[in-house]
Amino acid sequence: MATATMQAVRFHRHGGPEVLELETVPVPEPGPGQVRIRVRAVALNHLDLWNRRGLPGRTVPLPRIPGADVAGEVDALGPGVAGLDPGARVIVNPGISCGRCRACLEGRDNLCPHYEVLGNRTDGGYAQYVVVPAANVIAMPGRLEFVEAAAVPLVFLTAWHMLVTLARLQPGETVLVWGAGSGVGSAAIQIARLLGAHVIATVGSADKVARAQRLGADVVLDHHRQAVDEEVRALTGRRGVDVVFEHVGQATWERSLRSLTHGGRLVTCGATTGYEGLTDIRYVFSRQLQILGSYMGSKGELLRLLPFVEQGRLQPVVDRVLPLAQAAEAHRIVEERRHFGKVVLQVP
Repeated sequence: MATATMQAVRFHRHGGPEVLELETVPVPEPGPGQVRIRVRAVALNHLDLWNRRGLPGRTVPLPRIPGADVAGEVDALGPGVAGLDPGARVIVNPGISCGRCRACLEGRDNLCPHYEVLGNRTDGGYAQYVVVPAANVIAMPGRLEFVEAAAVPLVFLTAWHMLVTLARLQPGETVLVWGAGSGVGSAAIQIARLLGAHVIATVGSADKVARAQRLGADVVLDHHRQAVDEEVRALTGRRGVDVVFEHVGQATWERSLRSLTHGGRLVTCGATTGYEGLTDIRYVFSRQLQILGSYMGSKGELLRLLPFVEQGRLQPVVDRVLPLAQAAEAHRIVEERRHFGKVVLQVP
């Protein structure tokens, strides 16, 4: 019997977007406890770019199919899987954990020693089919189409974990959100507004200002043309903000710390501009600042935020949709920051 095949985008070596190749590969078979998903849409994340380029100290087995944010339909169940119907419309929780360790059993699966993100060390969703653990399959919010649904999991889960769980943002507090045009930045603005906070957001070009305002930002600054920390001080009567939502890294780190009020919290999930942020330790202890590291979030947190998506109170922001075959161009768009929100690949 001939082996069933599918279309998938893979990279066989690290490098620029040109290393992404559309290929014909075998359809994966679900093993015990796994589910095969017929992928309809997959959203891009910066993690896809980092894995493609190669990260110091991290090994990505090659060749690799990237893609963490998947929306599609249940196609086949592996041995021992029940409660999922073929054809059901689903999204995938992109964080994969062992399900057995203490962190997993306590509901903090993103602290699992074996935690991985789909498309990193396991093949992801830039393909017609993907196999994932049954525990990661979640019913798709009914009001969404596949493209919108693919734009939800990673960025909303990350922003929720940062603002709700770690920073404990409160009604009436002020938060500075860097990079409102990114997927995680656009999610953070909405979550902060949902929590009743005052939002100062930054963008990198004038054409993104109005879009950030429509999402709920009270004030929008151009971080290329304005000294953000000085503007924040002026806007808050020299007080500073209660929380900084940081994911840019080296280029913004010092300004982020200077933007905080006494007792403020900086929560960070990324370093897209570099890993080495200069920190004046005296400033940290004299102002009693908190620096909180964040990576993804738990399955329970994703389940808690999805009702707000279903109600339309949190809405995925899709900048543009490209076919799977144009994955390399999609990567270029994200690398060059030509997007506002998510770039999504539609899978034929």
